[in-house]
Amino acid sequence: MRIVIIGGKGTIGRAITEAAIAKGHHIVILSRRTHKAGPSSAQVVLQQWDGKSAVDLRRIIDGLDAVINLAGENIGKGLWTDKRKIELLNSRLEPANALVEALKLCQQPPSTLIQASAIGYYGFGTEEKDESSAPGEDYLANFAVQWEASTQDVEAFGIRRIIIRTGIVLQKGEGVLPQLMLPFRLMVGGPVGSGKQVYSWIHIRDEAAAILFLLEKPEAKGIFNLTAPTPMSNSEMGRVLARVTKRPYWMPVPAFLLKLVLGEMSTLVLDGQKVMPKRLLEAGYKFSFNDLDDAVHDLLKI
Repeated sequence: MRIVIIGGKGTIGRAITEAAIAKGHHIVILSRRTHKAGPSSAQVVLQQWDGKSAVDLRRIIDGLDAVINLAGENIGKGLWTDKRKIELLNSRLEPANALVEALKLCQQPPSTLIQASAIGYYGFGTEEKDESSAPGEDYLANFAVQWEASTQDVEAFGIRRIIIRTGIVLQKGEGVLPQLMLPFRLMVGGPVGSGKQVYSWIHIRDEAAAILFLLEKPEAKGIFNLTAPTPMSNSEMGRVLARVTKRPYWMPVPAFLLKLVLGEMSTLVLDGQKVMPKRLLEAGYKFSFNDLDDAVHDLLKI
């Protein structure tokens, strides 16, 4: 299969590329900047795209099999000022709008689009959510609703669209895991805020494998939650990290302190979501990492 990954230089994009190569697929990775493009190989080609030109994108994707749209700046970097919120949303909507137009222009459009989203769609709370649950009413939920709607029109072209709502991705040296590990490495690990907030997580290898699983399953379409079927409270997760790293678990981090430092963005760590991958399990996907102990041991090679 010939697959284009928009945003393929990020953590998830790199993991998908590695897994896809192992399965014999051919990948085209799109990058905004020339200096970020590296050498090509028999299975991987890196091309520049400005994230805006539909005509240029059409030349790249016409005749290929699938597009995975991961475009978007990291929502966990930088305080959520009004300006930053606009930048975060536009970094997703602009490439998505160009993609829809490019697909419309294609003579042989890719048959499948995988559109990234996040479990922020469901809002925060303790109630268990699955793909049938309604969107929340907070900032992140509204953000995800707009993000998903940005490529909805491709379904009118007969293109199969899969929306992946991803949880907390655990990856060594990147993303959330190093931030979670830091207090324990400094011997001051403990619950954050109440410690009762639920984290819905997924190992990076399951994230990539699940995406390829859905891509290769012709009948799969619509919304799929990409989270392990074993969400854990912040307190439970902290105890796992302490046990795996053989560090103490004792120093609570007050909620007011995080709100003071992070502002509105503190909701990412203080407010939880219990999200289950109901449709992914029903489709037959088998998780490699259901257990957080196993996932952390694997990532840290302890």
